[in-house]
Amino acid sequence: MQVALANSRGNAIHQQYRALVKLSLSDFRCYQSLRLEADRRPVVLIGCNGVGKTNLLEAISFLAPGRGLRRAVLGDVTRCDRKATEHGPLWAVAATLETPNGQLEVATGYEMDPETDVGGRRIVRLNGANVKNQASLDEVCAAIWLVPDMDRLFVDGPSTRRRFLDRMVSTFDISHNVQLNNYEKATRERTRLLREDNSASQFSDVGWIDALEHRMAENGVAIAAARKSYVKKLNAAFQLSTGCFPEARVDIVGDLELWLEKSSALEVEDKFRGALSASRQLDRDAGRALLGAHRSDVEVMYLPKKRQAAVCSTGEQKALLISIILAHARLVSLERGWPPLLLLDEIVAHLDLDKRAALFAEICAIGAQSWMTGTDLNLFEGFLGRAQTFRIDAGKAHSI
Repeated sequence: MQVALANSRGNAIHQQYRALVKLSLSDFRCYQSLRLEADRRPVVLIGCNGVGKTNLLEAISFLAPGRGLRRAVLGDVTRCDRKATEHGPLWAVAATLETPNGQLEVATGYEMDPETDVGGRRIVRLNGANVKNQASLDEVCAAIWLVPDMDRLFVDGPSTRRRFLDRMVSTFDISHNVQLNNYEKATRERTRLLREDNSASQFSDVGWIDALEHRMAENGVAIAAARKSYVKKLNAAFQLSTGCFPEARVDIVGDLELWLEKSSALEVEDKFRGALSASRQLDRDAGRALLGAHRSDVEVMYLPKKRQAAVCSTGEQKALLISIILAHARLVSLERGWPPLLLLDEIVAHLDLDKRAALFAEICAIGAQSWMTGTDLNLFEGFLGRAQTFRIDAGKAHSI
């Protein structure tokens, strides 16, 4: 892996690409309807605060698996003044992706359950055909984003960092999200059974608890192994930086990860299963499982200063975040053959002139189509000749 990365240093990957060239929104957040056409170049969205720039990025993020960059409840995304009697999806996002092999039509949205007329479900279409699982989106579109809320990533709780890492891991391991869901469901159900069991000395539903612990062990170890594998590749990808953004080292820290350093996955599964069985009373008292993949944390070191990210300055933390996003984009380009869409919300507002220039150069070197927002067009000086610019105002996009 390190040889492949070294041979690619500084070179844009132009053999393959994914570019969003048409975007349509319907009843999405502040947009009643939007039609935007672009080309393969990076995109800059300019507008005042509150006009819908971030909403547009969020819409694009729904073209990849998951709940988008805000992790929204799907029903809450619907335009607030949409009439309940209107037919069709409650909201919809459709896009045309241009690739070397032709165009791909991707659409997703949220509609009422036709059988009950209450609640809703996510719908996904590829080239006009319905697909059963949103995971299919991963085969045609990868996206990574950086939004202002993520500026606290290094000082917030471990769950925020795990979620950040897992989103990147799932780009390379399509089963990762399934394993996360299976693990979380089994963990919640085990906690519920332990809490509700009235037996003072022996749990009554031992067979079902055994089955849940087996599921936790199987999926939890797979999650830990996927995280470790990805982190190893990501750390090698930092070598591709042009130098303006700091090289980092990312570590995933937890009991399962530590056990995997010394034992095989099957041996760790057995050990984890035994530990869960032995800790039932403790977990019941605590109201949660005290051991497992949900307890791991992500540690990031600012290598030039050998300092943990949590104690770095705000500016250093922002530079580290950008460095991680760019390294991930390089890694996607190298392993999948095409770069991800980069959704970068208000990213240049707190960067000095040199770092803005370095960011623009990195984006072009990666060959990724980035979608960047800002309130001041002057902050993108030096990049506008290589990008296309739209002004967002009152739910509309106007080409500049």
